[in-house]
Amino acid sequence: MKKIASNKCDSRNIPLPIQREVRQRCGFGCVICGLPLYHYDHMKGWPTVHEHVATDITLLCDKHHREATSGLLPREKVAEANKSPYNLKEGKSKPYTLHFEGDSCEIEIGSNRFNTKAVGYATESIPLIVDGIPLIGFVLENGHLLLNLNLFDQFNGIILRIVNNCLFYSVSPWDIQLVGRVLTIREKARKFLIKIKFDPPNKIKIIKGRFLCNGVEILVDDDYMLLVNNNMLLKGNSAINCHGGLVIGKIHTPIGCMIRISEVNRYLGNSRKSLEWIESIKK
Repeated sequence: MKKIASNKCDSRNIPLPIQREVRQRCGFGCVICGLPLYHYDHMKGWPTVHEHVATDITLLCDKHHREATSGLLPREKVAEANKSPYNLKEGKSKPYTLHFEGDSCEIEIGSNRFNTKAVGYATESIPLIVDGIPLIGFVLENGHLLLNLNLFDQFNGIILRIVNNCLFYSVSPWDIQLVGRVLTIREKARKFLIKIKFDPPNKIKIIKGRFLCNGVEILVDDDYMLLVNNNMLLKGNSAINCHGGLVIGKIHTPIGCMIRISEVNRYLGNSRKSLEWIESIKK
């Protein structure tokens, strides 16, 4: 007699490949409301099935998960939403508000720190700017601290955007996770597009990243920031009350900055060769 494989197990811990499959299928958010903070929900009930099958697991935010497990939210509604997740219908995640405030901020990008205190109305701290496009920065305005971030793919399509503390992302990347204070977006297995740590009320850290904009490529690792186009390495720098950090290309309004590069070769950077070069200078 042929034995039938079983997924029965005693552990509630869902294997990582199954978690990823569920996230991708559900659009990286609650299938009902799209919120990027969620629980993995066994639609048939863990106490009943004691197995982890991707097609039987969905994503629900804390509110909808509590309602489903208590019976206030009918399981039929969950199953219906699982077939047509909110974020996949919208093509992007539901906006999520980040809790930043105060009259000072700190941005750390690969061991480079940018500290700013409010001076007058609408003080800005913009560590990365390409052709006048702020890739990451804070605006300090009357005690409000507003984070803004633009993350593009190689075709200038928007992947992640934070507008005045309101976060939303495209559902096109290979994988997206917001766990605790760390948001991770991967292009494929073990290839980070960005890994960013939010540290409210006034700090953020880019742990790893690949910033792309108009043919410019900037790589970020734990201890450096690299402009791939010309192999310029930045590490251990500190800027205080500096409007701009690394400013590349054309800008409409001159600003004070740490480093200004008017011209770089576009679409000619080779990140593999640049990373090999970094390893060579470490030796």
